[in-house]
Amino acid sequence: MGMGLLEAGDFAQATIPLAKAARLAPEEGSIREALGRALFRSSQYAEAAEQFEAIVERYPVDDYAHFCLGRALSLSGRPERARHHLALASNLRPERRDYRIYRDRLRRAS
Repeated sequence: MGMGLLEAGDFAQATIPLAKAARLAPEEGSIREALGRALFRSSQYAEAAEQFEAIVERYPVDDYAHFCLGRALSLSGRPERARHHLALASNLRPERRDYRIYRDRLRRAS
């Protein structure tokens, strides 16, 4: 249900079943990623960062989780930590142009 809402673009509503699923299976990275995406897309950046932080702790080489964590941290007013995670994402997947763009934008903004 949560994934369907997320895919349909109903991000705020998707957070409800996804948060419940994350509480029931906190070790499931895919659920936390979906919840983080829903929170991010509904402008709940600090809460999204918490979900991506949990993924990074469990899967430290997950480039997408580092990227999303960096974006969420940046938008929640924590640019120092954001730079670190955006740099990690860029180093883990140097072919990802989007990672480099956000990393470089944040560097220039400092």
